[in-house]
Amino acid sequence: MENGTTKKKRKAVKILQILAERYGTTPWNWHTRRDPFRVLVGTVLSHRTRDEMTDAAARAVLARYPTPESLAEAPVEILRELVRPVNFFKTKAGRLKEIAQVLCERHGGCVPDTMEDLLALPGVGRKTAACVLVYGFRIPALPVDTHVHRISNRLGVVRTERGEETERELRDLLPDPWLLLVNELLVKHGQTICRPRNPLCSQCPVQEYCDAYGGD
Repeated sequence: MENGTTKKKRKAVKILQILAERYGTTPWNWHTRRDPFRVLVGTVLSHRTRDEMTDAAARAVLARYPTPESLAEAPVEILRELVRPVNFFKTKAGRLKEIAQVLCERHGGCVPDTMEDLLALPGVGRKTAACVLVYGFRIPALPVDTHVHRISNRLGVVRTERGEETERELRDLLPDPWLLLVNELLVKHGQTICRPRNPLCSQCPVQEYCDAYGGD
């Protein structure tokens, strides 16, 4: 007979398998082309900003400053204008320049590939670091944003109050190959069906596994 943890693991993997069939497993954002620097820039700009605004700002920055070396030398006034579409654009412009300078001074102009080194970059938190590992290097990590936290709890895969707890519990439940897909699949699901308000439960491919809907 399955214990509670084994049942949760099986449920979590089954949900991800169904979502992978529904949405596919190819990252859809242009800045997730396995280029760690592009991913880092895009993720820094994405905080509390809609995807379309993030993409517009990231495109503008990377078109003009495509390398850490060029970004480190960029006038902050110009960076502010380039990233104006995002929220907190002044802060983020300065942060991008600081990060680029540290990359050049400490890492030879390369983005590091460990959680520890990424967290040491100015203003980089666990979500941003995990995004770089997953989308830039394809190293198993678990970026937890509002979609991942909300949907994991709504489905009943975890019972957590904070993103850090969600990350820890999901990491314990899922094999490494699935860690690479959690963020991608739950963000797509959260944007299309499992929305914060008025979720489209009747269209949900995993409704039978959802505690909020009434599944097991």
